[in-house]
Amino acid sequence: MRVLVVEDETAMAESLRDGLVNEGFAVDVAGDGEEALWYASEAAYDAIILDLMLPKLNGFKVCRALRERDDWTPILMLTAKSGHLDEAEGLDTGADDYLTKPFAFVVLLARLRSLLRRKGTTRPVRLEAGDLVLDPVTHQVRRGEQVIDVTPREFSILEYLLTHSGEAISKQTLLDHVWDFEFDGGPNIVEVYVGSLRKKIDTPFDKTAIVTVRGAGYMLDPTGG
Repeated sequence: MRVLVVEDETAMAESLRDGLVNEGFAVDVAGDGEEALWYASEAAYDAIILDLMLPKLNGFKVCRALRERDDWTPILMLTAKSGHLDEAEGLDTGADDYLTKPFAFVVLLARLRSLLRRKGTTRPVRLEAGDLVLDPVTHQVRRGEQVIDVTPREFSILEYLLTHSGEAISKQTLLDHVWDFEFDGGPNIVEVYVGSLRKKIDTPFDKTAIVTVRGAGYMLDPTGG
């Protein structure tokens, strides 16, 4: 999943980026409200972590501007301020959830996962296709009882494919959701990672969960192959 972190405190922004990347997310970071709106206009994000106190445009104004242009990306709003009025204003301007600093990263991660499950249609906590299971909470992939070791990037690709199982997903779509703005390569890198993923989740088990759809990209077989 691709996430935009909007935070002007450098140490906090880097900490959030590092933690989320380790969990398999692709992460872009904006340092002020205007930059946040630019990022959101240039890429499709699965969620936005939005600080309240920002230079140029505060979190309330950023959130309101996104909703006014019909951008309904789930927003988790962060603030160092506490109080019911701030929370109410954040939710009234269109935020989906609210977290007061200081917070534990595991709590932020749980809130973020919850928002992603609620986006569009309800998503289960665990993603399954036959005996292929991906658990975002434990960051574990299994075939039956056998745990499969995958990299964070492979995990993120598989999570996206499982979330959209039965749908043909283009290389560009995977690139948009799994890589961040710092990546300057082309969509062919997706082939490399999908090939590596197949060698781990399919080949040893004589399965074909990831199917190549000619001219369209890849599809995750809902039966697990």
